[in-house]
Formats: sequence, structure tokens, C-alpha cells
Amino acid sequence: MTATTPPLTVPGDKSIAHRALLLAALARGASRLRNLPAGLDVRSTQRVLRALGVAMREDGGALVVTGSGGALVAPPEPLDCGNSGTTIRLLSGVLATRALVATLDGDASLRARPMRRIAQPLTGFGARFELSKYGTAPFVLHGNGEARGAQVEITVPSAQVKSAVLLAALGAHGPTRLTGALATRDHTERLFRAFGISCAADDGALLVEGPQVPRACDVDVPGDVSSAAFLLAAAAAVPGARAVVDGVGLNPTRTAFFEVLRRFGAEVDVLTTDASAEPRGRVDVRGAALRAIVIEPDEVPGLIDELPLVGVLGAFARGTTVVTGAAELRVKESDRIETFARAARALGAEVETFGDGFAVHGPARWRSGSVVTAGDHRIAMAFSVAARAAGISVVLDDPDCMAVSFPGFAHALERVA
Repeated sequence: MTATTPPLTVPGDKSIAHRALLLAALARGASRLRNLPAGLDVRSTQRVLRALGVAMREDGGALVVTGSGGALVAPPEPLDCGNSGTTIRLLSGVLATRALVATLDGDASLRARPMRRIAQPLTGFGARFELSKYGTAPFVLHGNGEARGAQVEITVPSAQVKSAVLLAALGAHGPTRLTGALATRDHTERLFRAFGISCAADDGALLVEGPQVPRACDVDVPGDVSSAAFLLAAAAAVPGARAVVDGVGLNPTRTAFFEVLRRFGAEVDVLTTDASAEPRGRVDVRGAALRAIVIEPDEVPGLIDELPLVGVLGAFARGTTVVTGAAELRVKESDRIETFARAARALGAEVETFGDGFAVHGPARWRSGSVVTAGDHRIAMAFSVAARAAGISVVLDDPDCMAVSFPGFAHALERVA
């Protein structure tokens, strides 16, 4: 690797794209969405919205979504959410307060993910869920078109659960008040403002007076900071290496990984170039000899997508890197604690696991080998980073799974210098 590299770009932010699509679909008028990621997850959201009668067309590099004004059409077939947990959970919120019945389903990985955490708060609006006996998809959702506002306490620190309730509140009559574990990604609240939706913060709660119909608007989606993290980590792990990513989202609820890189010992410079509702800018990382860190439970919600990457960096660091309070990793696209540990051990790293996290004893004595990804895009990308930074050969059993969030990731990784 050399000491310099030209700026890199990453696909549009998945979290923002899903939410922008859903709000544009509910809006009155036509919204232009630019820089939508081409990954499979966002395509799943587009597919289910079309099945609900929402018209979309490509125009000059943007996707024009003609809003339904909230008048969605009952789908004749099950809504296939693919591998996307965000799609199935946020869509459940939208449909919970609409007068229709829909079956929501997905691939084998999605069928293994817990859905009671979504169903429980949404039943407060009078929606009814027929979950599988395991509390998973496929399930039938009976929306309540006469829903009243609800008092909802969020017990799981999950932006998906919070967002599902906020989206349900748009179709309910009267006030909805959310309390509890709200300190998670705030893309939904920010996009509410962009689409003209009133959502007030009051004494640690969120208040939405329904019903409200979004006002169509244009959204330019910033680069996905969680995707950028993999490229930045590849440089951080190699002294003298450098990666620069332009146009990346800098939402404060998503940038905790930059501080993690600094704690590991990397040099990180962040320049905000656009301070709009969803700020964006340039991130410049220079590699160094890394030292072990500890991730505390209260840090986990802001790092949930990057924790496998934290584990990989821990294998390059001197000392023991520990992550706790991360039991949520066990119900992602795979059991990310065990999938990470098995893959790391296969390549020579020393890893301990426990119920809510893992410990990595570094630095690893890396060796070439094969990695079982369990079809999990973040595991595949994390160990592609390990291969690049360690200079070893790694065979992924399912490299195509990276297309879920970052088509072309392997090529982008090769450009990290």
C-alpha cells in the first residue's frame, strides 16, 4: 500500500433511502430521490411499494416517486422483503394504521429474525399480527384504518422499532407519544421535517399528532457511513496507509465509529461540507499501529452495524479488545457473534465469545483460509478488510452477499492505498 489514495465514494445510505422511499410513497405529489443505493435491500423496499400501488420511474439519474397520499392498495400476493429487516419492520409500521391486510415475508435469513418486537408496540394502534409460531415472518398484518393515537414505550433500543411506531402514527387519529429507548438513529425524525411532518420532542418523549400526510420533496441521499467504515478500517489497520471517502453522511447518531478508530490509534480527520438536515462531508483516515479498546454497552446502539469490523480491527491491535452489551448481534442477518468468531479463528485470530459480545486477543497471527459468511454482507465485508490489511488470501463462501448493501465493494477495497 502507498501513503496516498484518491478520494473514494460509497453507495447512498441505506437507512435514509428506505425511509425516504416510504415517506415519498405516502406523500401527496412527486418526490425526486437521488443517489439511492443499488443494493438489494433498498430494491426490496421499492418492490414492495410498487406492489402496494406506488408508481415510480427513473428520470435523469433520480427515482421519481408519485405519492399515494396514503391510499395504498391491498397487495394480491405476499410482500417479499428479501433480506431486508428494515423493509419488513418499517413497512409494518406504515401498514399498521392502513385499512388493508397484507402478508409480509422474506428470505430464509429474514424469516429467522424476531418480529414480536415490532408487533407488540404496533398492536397499540389496533393492528393485528398473525406471526409464525416462532414469532417471525411470514406473518399476516391486519391494519386498522380507524386507528387512534397510542402511548408507546420503546423497550428495545432499536431505530427500526422507533421508526415503525412513528410511521404508524402518521395514519392514526390523535396524538401518539413515544417514550423509552429513543436514543438511536434519528433519520426518521430528520426526514419527517423534510417532508413537512410535525414531530415534537418533549421531556424525553416524541409526539406526533395524526393523521398527517407527508409533503412531497426532493432528497439527495448522502453516502452510507456504515459502508464507508469498511474502507476506512482497511486503511486504519495498516501503518502508513490512507483512505479518503467523499460525500459520506455525517449524521451525529452514525459517526461513533470514527471515534472508535481514534481510540484504536488511527488518525481521523472529518470535514463537513454540507450541514443540511442530513450533513455530509469527507473523512480521511491514516493507519497506525493499533492498540486494543473496550466497547461498553451504552456505545453499542451507535455502532451496531460496525461491531464485526471492530472485532477485525481488534485482531490487528495489541492487547484484548472487548465488546459487551451486544446481544442484538445474535439476531441480525446471522448470529454475528458466532459467525464473526468462527471466521476470525479460521484465519488465525484468537476470539472468545459470550452471550452479549466477544473478546479478541491481538495481534493475530493471520493465515490464509476460507470464511463461512452465513450469507451476511457485513461479515463478508469485514473479512475482506482483514484479507486486504493482513495481505492474506481469504475465500468467501458467498461473496455475492455483499451486494445487499455495497455492490462493487471488492473493487472499491482494492483502491484503498
